[in-house]
Amino acid sequence: MASLRAAAKQIDWTKLSSSLPQETAASLQAFRKRNDEAKRVLRELKEQTTTVDFAHYRNVLKNQAIVDQAEKAVQGFKPVAYNLDAQLKAIDQFEAKAVERATSTVQKIDAELKDLQATLGNIEGSRPIEQLTVDDIIIAKPELTKDIEARLQKGEYSVPGYKERFGDMSYF
Repeated sequence: MASLRAAAKQIDWTKLSSSLPQETAASLQAFRKRNDEAKRVLRELKEQTTTVDFAHYRNVLKNQAIVDQAEKAVQGFKPVAYNLDAQLKAIDQFEAKAVERATSTVQKIDAELKDLQATLGNIEGSRPIEQLTVDDIIIAKPELTKDIEARLQKGEYSVPGYKERFGDMSYF
């Protein structure tokens, strides 16, 4: 348990929150907030004194039987021990789901980064557009030739902006 606390202190929460999906980051932040609040309340309660000065109440109050009865109740008080296994199990399940989501997110991000790196490499390694020829485009996209030929045979193919610039040849 101490090693978990030490590991939790070393986490860069801002970096972690920015690398996770918004839903997971929001859940994590809400959990951290509840945890910090519970720790703060526990610290405050531990700092409070729990001793009662019954001698003072015997001097102040006339009815000594009430003071004796209150003293017996305080001395006979034993705190109830709660079984926290169910809550700890729920926390462990939540943690397991969070780790699973984070792992899947990391894998998705890594795959996307590899794809983007490959795309960037292709972009950087390609020739400038001014140096491309029609033959290069036909080699890269052979289906483009078939599509253009089919459109030309049907008479559907038109160059965008051609009619505006040169007029409509169908008038002649």
